[in-house]
Amino acid sequence: MDKNYTFSRKTQITLLAVGGFGILLLLLGYFIEAPSSQRFWTNYLINNLFFLFIALFGGVFQALHKIAYSGWHIALQRIPEALASFLPISAIMMFLLYFGMHDIYHWSHEGLHDPILEAKAAYLNIPFFFIRMAVYFGVWIWLTRLLRKNSLQQDLSNDIKYYKKGKLLAALFMVFFAISSSTMSWDWLMSIDAHWYSTLYGWFVFIGLFEIGIASIILFISFLKWKGHLEFINKEHIHDMGKYLFAFSIFWMYLWFSQYLLIWYSHIPEETAYFAPRLNDHTVLFFTILVLNFLIPLLGLMTRNSKRNLKWLSLMAVVVLVGQWLNIYLLVIPGTIGKTAQIGFTEIGFVCLYLGGFLFVVFASLAKAPLLSKNDPLLKESFHYET
Repeated sequence: MDKNYTFSRKTQITLLAVGGFGILLLLLGYFIEAPSSQRFWTNYLINNLFFLFIALFGGVFQALHKIAYSGWHIALQRIPEALASFLPISAIMMFLLYFGMHDIYHWSHEGLHDPILEAKAAYLNIPFFFIRMAVYFGVWIWLTRLLRKNSLQQDLSNDIKYYKKGKLLAALFMVFFAISSSTMSWDWLMSIDAHWYSTLYGWFVFIGLFEIGIASIILFISFLKWKGHLEFINKEHIHDMGKYLFAFSIFWMYLWFSQYLLIWYSHIPEETAYFAPRLNDHTVLFFTILVLNFLIPLLGLMTRNSKRNLKWLSLMAVVVLVGQWLNIYLLVIPGTIGKTAQIGFTEIGFVCLYLGGFLFVVFASLAKAPLLSKNDPLLKESFHYET
């Protein structure tokens, strides 16, 4: 029951091929599309954030359920642990953003003589930007590694101290994440449109992160079950994952509409300036995102049986992942590339390159420990879980 996942040579070659295909598409994009440095760094940021959100949710999922005295999640705990293993890679990639700062963040230019940006200069400056980034990643990586280490130590001992220590680490992680999830969204996304701000923005980005993470875990469960693993995960576990995906799709739409409605209702020029280019210059994309992230999950997961059918749930997860990637894309491009933005070889190439690298790291991590986290006091509850 607690056998390890084997990261086979075939799977490794497949993932390397996906990454290699991404590099090929980037080369084709370079010679055919001749993308500007702005387009290159914009796509670099979009994919950094998308896969960082999946990795970060690995820590969120573990911590959130531990502090809530949850038992049902123990059977699938190794998956979020493996997702968090990508955080160090994300950190390295984000720090390389230093070389593309001027192509993405208008406030990073010197001599702008802009009263609004000058008023925000104490916060929006390059040294402080990377100091905050170092703090975010330093604490995220430190705490997720401690959670992983504690989980592996618990496999070897029945001592209740590991359970208690896990709860303490989880509480520390959630407190820091509650703050850093908002501030990192201000830093890396909202500051692209530095003249504009929204008090709902941090929540909106967090719910997108939650959706991305839930959808990813669903797909990992589906893949591992297809490979003959995770026999201890039953319909009830799958049902709960489906309820998460359904509920947070609705919550994502609630926050999206709340932000849009307030800005539309007030009709203040400095507020509507944010939504106007997104709606007017990228109309099809604007409404496609609403369909993928809200309408399809709402209709597709409304019934109880739809949330318990893993194949159908996996399809909905793919829809949500595509929708959330496009959502991040639309959060970024109006403030960088503008109305000339398009999805071509460059965009798809970046996705393939990141996808291959991300899956390689996560599967390698999955293979390092048994797929079942043992000796947790609530493990039996997870085995006999019923909703």
